Amino acid sequence: MSLLALFKRNGPSGFGYGSTAEDVTAGLSLAGKSVLVTGCNSGLGLETLRVLALRGAHVIGAARTIEKAAAACRSVTGKTTEVACELADPASVRACVAAVKAMRAPIDAIICNAGIMALPELEQVAGYERQFFTNHVGHFILVTGLLDALASDGRVVMVSSSAHGGAPPGGIEFDNLSGARDYKPWTAYGQSKFANLLFAKELSRRLEGSARTANAVHPGVIFDTNLTRNMRLPAPVRLVAIPLANAFVLKSVPQGAATQCNVAVHPKAAGVTGKYWVNSNVAPPRPDAEDADTAKRLWEVSEEIASRV
Repeated sequence: MSLLALFKRNGPSGFGYGSTAEDVTAGLSLAGKSVLVTGCNSGLGLETLRVLALRGAHVIGAARTIEKAAAACRSVTGKTTEVACELADPASVRACVAAVKAMRAPIDAIICNAGIMALPELEQVAGYERQFFTNHVGHFILVTGLLDALASDGRVVMVSSSAHGGAPPGGIEFDNLSGARDYKPWTAYGQSKFANLLFAKELSRRLEGSARTANAVHPGVIFDTNLTRNMRLPAPVRLVAIPLANAFVLKSVPQGAATQCNVAVHPKAAGVTGKYWVNSNVAPPRPDAEDADTAKRLWEVSEEIASRV
């Protein structure tokens, strides 16, 4: 077996690196299910919107503006509803919560897909580093606001990343959430993805005793999405390096959307909670991401932030 074939073979779930969102949902009927997807207007979010609607789900597509969400919903076949959700604006997030609750239907899955990556210069929201606020705090406000609308067997899927491995020692710099002391774009991004992972684990703990689940996923490395808009590569490098990387390392958008779709709706993923998924299979995160005390502290700090913004 070639190294590439070994790298891309399927795991215990029956899916693997090369599986697409259509593959992991093949044969499923999601009729009667409602799924909320953030960042629905491009990349993995748009593919997730498309495939879940194709399988019969009512997909609530959230994007920064209602116009972007509506355009995404119009572009796919199936039952969809657009909502605005600017994760860096708590008022927008809370308005999204209210709009979803007004639909008066249980939410079967919340896929927290939206995010920003590696801002070249420090930016802040309400005094907090923007990646941490957008990727973590915004989703924290959204999910906790919708918990009473989550179905009795509902699933929360946090799109984390293997980049959580680049978070600072301990995972979260609680004394530097502003980023002002020492801002490094990729370290800050890693911290926000570490936070997504911790949030899923602590939420899973808080859902114990119910059939509801919370998990974090790594979608893979996908270059062709809006998430990479801050990566400034010279044109000659892009022309040579990116096609080669796509052939041997990077996933396509349909492959990248597979894990979050699998964890959100596949029957075999039901009841699995508090885990980190890679290539549609459970995988180990960075060891300190399993620290329950850090996860609990992050939840408490996030509650405090949410109460003040």
